Amino acid sequence: MLKTPTAFTPLIDAQGHATYATPLNFLFRGDELLVREHDLALPDAAACAQLATAGAMHAVGLLDAAYCHTNWIERDAVPPPGHAFRKLRALFGAIDDDLMAVAGRSYQIAEWARTHRYCGACATPTERVASERCLRCPACGHVAYPRISPAMMVLVRKGDAILLARHTMSPTKRFSPLAGFLEAGESAEEAVHREVFEEVGLKVNNLRYFGTQAWPFPHSLMIAFTADYVSGEIRVDEREIAEARWFGPDDGLPEYTTGISISGLLIDANLPRR
Repeated sequence: MLKTPTAFTPLIDAQGHATYATPLNFLFRGDELLVREHDLALPDAAACAQLATAGAMHAVGLLDAAYCHTNWIERDAVPPPGHAFRKLRALFGAIDDDLMAVAGRSYQIAEWARTHRYCGACATPTERVASERCLRCPACGHVAYPRISPAMMVLVRKGDAILLARHTMSPTKRFSPLAGFLEAGESAEEAVHREVFEEVGLKVNNLRYFGTQAWPFPHSLMIAFTADYVSGEIRVDEREIAEARWFGPDDGLPEYTTGISISGLLIDANLPRR
């Protein structure tokens, strides 16, 4: 599962290159990461120097002894010779898992910096706050921290069967547990009840916490549960759910994501058994 490496130490303040001579450079054009074409390695300082970044790099942390920092570049930027931009999602399994995890964290920081260049209240250019992951408006004092969007995920169980759905907006078209973002003023548990009823028309109870995962597409925190079916017949909200059905011990499971997402772990931990 994509998660913070044990060998990673987060940093907020930039570190001098004299201490870390060969930093890991994460440069993003939208959701595309700059890599070397032949081996998907990160670009060196010379390659980065050929691209105009938006101000100084943002510290991310240390991966083992390697200093990691990130920034964003304009969407019309052209990669240096021998380099290419690759969709972050497409790099799953193609680069080291620990590096992928730090790339996901770096992307969220770079995207936060890109989307908060100006104050959301008065449009004044923002300034970095020392020793804090924060951008502040010098005119009105409005502050902006990296955005984190909490979302619930729930695997509903009915006897020996589990409910899986294919979401209309899923980029993979694979089946997964139900999921949805929390609304303002709502707890994760309240969101589970609301989303299950809205998406498939079912009532549930016995919610049990399973785990969480930071998911960088673009800035989600997945909060996973299991729940037991109480009542109702499946009635999908066609705006969000293309298909939903029960899968029991005698049913072949549909294709679902494994290895990367907490979604797969949640399914694997609750597989229907004879």
